[in-house]
Amino acid sequence: MPSLSIPLQSASNLRDLGGWPTQAGRHVRTGLVFRAPALARLSPEDETAIAALGLRTVCDLRGVQEALHTPVTLAGATRLPLPIEPSVGASLRDILRTGQDSGHTTPEDMLELLRDAYRAYALQSFPQYRALFAALLAPGATPLLLHCSAGKDRTGFGAALLLSALGVAWDHVMEDYLATNTLWRRELASNFDLPPAVKDVLLSAHETLLAAAFDALRDEYGSLDAYLEQAIGLDAAGRAKLVERFTA
Repeated sequence: MPSLSIPLQSASNLRDLGGWPTQAGRHVRTGLVFRAPALARLSPEDETAIAALGLRTVCDLRGVQEALHTPVTLAGATRLPLPIEPSVGASLRDILRTGQDSGHTTPEDMLELLRDAYRAYALQSFPQYRALFAALLAPGATPLLLHCSAGKDRTGFGAALLLSALGVAWDHVMEDYLATNTLWRRELASNFDLPPAVKDVLLSAHETLLAAAFDALRDEYGSLDAYLEQAIGLDAAGRAKLVERFTA
């Protein structure tokens, strides 16, 4: 199933998370949750396109300094900062700096740095994702936009967690995650002075990374259901409310 991409002139990788079928025979509703990179420095035409989405909440997963360096303000929407800081390896710049300091970064080194970051999303940054789910269930908070810098890693894990909680099959969850490789024009590429093969790893979505995050949460909590309840705060009633609100 193709991703519901929303084309923009000055940014890429903005899409509607709706449309995916669930294993219960329902479909994720469209027009309620969107994923994106940092939508800064938009053209007037792009601002008009985003305004048409009617966003009420923007969940920003970037670290504090990232957000200060590139402010994102979308008309009509309340920004909810949920910073995942470089201290857990979540920032692209932090991963880049680690590689540069070593002086001998290989594609395999970069992939392992990213894998550590994904495990940290699940096991260290769950309070931020817990706050995301609380926002999703809050009255009047949707349509909601979830973003980080590229809309690839921190956003990718959050989107996968939501789709999984809604009962979307893993193959479709992974398809949505990997769509970044087709949709993102790599607007951040010029920021990274790395060998081409290493840069390609850094700027791509990799199936093994998302799998590592979900393996980590299952190893720690026993199952996805237990993780959603204990780490994310989504008990049976909350899960049912989420499914009712975001699927049809």
